[in-house]
Amino acid sequence: MLFSALIFTLMQVCIKLIPHIPPIEIIFFRSVFSLVTSVIILKSQSVSVWGNNKTILILRGVSGAIALTSFFILIQQIPLAAASTLQHVSPIFSAILGIFILKEKVKWYRFLFFAVSFAGIVFIQGFDNRVSLGQMLLGLGSAFFTGLAYNFVRKLKASEHPLVIIFYFPLVTLPLSAVYCLFDWVTPHGWDWLVLLLVGITTQLGQYFMTRSYETEEIAKVSILNYTGIIYSLAFGFFIFGESYNFLTYIGMFLVLVGVILNLWYKKIWSIKN
Repeated sequence: MLFSALIFTLMQVCIKLIPHIPPIEIIFFRSVFSLVTSVIILKSQSVSVWGNNKTILILRGVSGAIALTSFFILIQQIPLAAASTLQHVSPIFSAILGIFILKEKVKWYRFLFFAVSFAGIVFIQGFDNRVSLGQMLLGLGSAFFTGLAYNFVRKLKASEHPLVIIFYFPLVTLPLSAVYCLFDWVTPHGWDWLVLLLVGITTQLGQYFMTRSYETEEIAKVSILNYTGIIYSLAFGFFIFGESYNFLTYIGMFLVLVGVILNLWYKKIWSIKN
């Protein structure tokens, strides 16, 4: 999950490097790369691309498509670390939805720590005038559907190959994004093509490691490790895009990280005691 978070941050950097390309067009190119790569690898391993539980696979694809579209739009509108922080509230939704979808138990103290992280999200929106209320809600919407997609991934762990789960994502997004591109196409030029290729490569790698993570461990435990992406985003945003934040915004990000650290620490203590 730590490696997945780093790779996904590199993907976000690539998206921000091409602000003139519409987000859904980027998703189109990303879907083509992911679809072709997944099919080639699955065929080489003699694994059927269609999987077994098609209903859940499609639901995972749809929820992931909504989450990704919202997030790509957000990345191009606000600073990188702010977008990353908003989207990384998804573990809260993952844990809550996991109670109902996966019947997983979440200790009561985790919700206190999630609340600390969520307070940090609200703090960021309140003290960074580059993040509007609408953009905050867009980020939370992306986080909700990300949490939903993670639950579907976890539900599919016993029946599907990781790449089959990944395959259904572009299977859903490709036709939808293709229709959009017919009406709002911007032709990439020069380095744009390399950046779009890197979006595809980083997405595929990040998806694979994320999927393996959710398949092998309790969702409420590993999902919070996604928050390390905030640290990566702060670093890349500062050195590549010259992004900085006021003191109170940093406090908000600090609150998010405090919630994560407390979750990890208490989870470890609880595991040792039991």
